[in-house]
Amino acid sequence: MSDDLRADWAEWHDHREAELRSPHGWLSLAGLHWLDERPRRFPGVPGEWHTGGSAARVTATADEGLVVDGSPLDGTAEVVVEEQESTIFASYGDVRLEVALRSGTYVLRPRDPEAPALRTFTGVPAYEVRPEYVVEARFTPYGAPRAIVVGSAQEGLEQDSTVDGELVFTLGGVEQRLAASVDGDTVDLRFSDTTSGTSTAGWRALTGSLRDGRAVLDFNRARNMPSAFSPHGTCPRPPEGNVITVPVEAGELKPA
Repeated sequence: MSDDLRADWAEWHDHREAELRSPHGWLSLAGLHWLDERPRRFPGVPGEWHTGGSAARVTATADEGLVVDGSPLDGTAEVVVEEQESTIFASYGDVRLEVALRSGTYVLRPRDPEAPALRTFTGVPAYEVRPEYVVEARFTPYGAPRAIVVGSAQEGLEQDSTVDGELVFTLGGVEQRLAASVDGDTVDLRFSDTTSGTSTAGWRALTGSLRDGRAVLDFNRARNMPSAFSPHGTCPRPPEGNVITVPVEAGELKPA
C-alpha cells in the first residue's frame, strides 16, 4: 500500500476527528425540539418558543440569561432561516442554540459542550486503508438538475434534495451507478452498501474530486453522517437506488 495514501488519509482522519471534538460541533447536539404556533418551553432551555408567519420566535425575560445578538433578551426576538439551512441564533452559558428549517418546520437544537456524545467521544473507528478502494468514475450530468425527495434520520421526515448526474464506476469487479450532486470541482454522494447497518452506519457520504467528467472516489474517506453519532440529527438519506451492491469495507465504521 502506498505510504502517501496512508499519510494523506491519516491527515484527513485527524482533521475529521478534530472537527467532531469541537465544543459546538455535531457531537454537542443535546436535543431536538420541533416548533409550532403554540408557545412552549423546553427542558433546560430558557425562553418560550414558537413560530409565527415565516419566522421562529422566542420570548424571555432578562433574568433567564438568554443572549441574542450579544445582549440578554428581555422581550421577543425572531429569526428567519432558509429551507435546509440553520443558524446559531441564541445562547445561554456555554450552550449555543441552533435554529433550523426542515421541510417547512422550524426546529431548535441546543449545542452543549457537556453533551454525553461529546464527553465520551474517543474517536471514529475505521477500516484499514486499502488502495483498491480508490477508484475512478465517469460522471454524466443530467440535462438539468433533478429535484428529488428523500427520507431522513428522523422517522416521517422527508426532505428535498437535488442530484446533478450519475457516477459510473467499478468496485469489487461490479459496475455501480449512483446519483450524485456537484459543487464546483467536487462531487458529493450518499450511499449504502451491503455492510450498512451492520459494521457500518445505515448510510455514509463521500466527496470526490471532479475534472473533465472524471471523478476520483476514495472510499477510504467514506464518512458517517452526523445522525450516526447523535439521535438529534436530521440527515437526509441517499437517493433511491444509491446502493452499492458489494461490501464497501473501507472508510468509517459504525460508531461504538
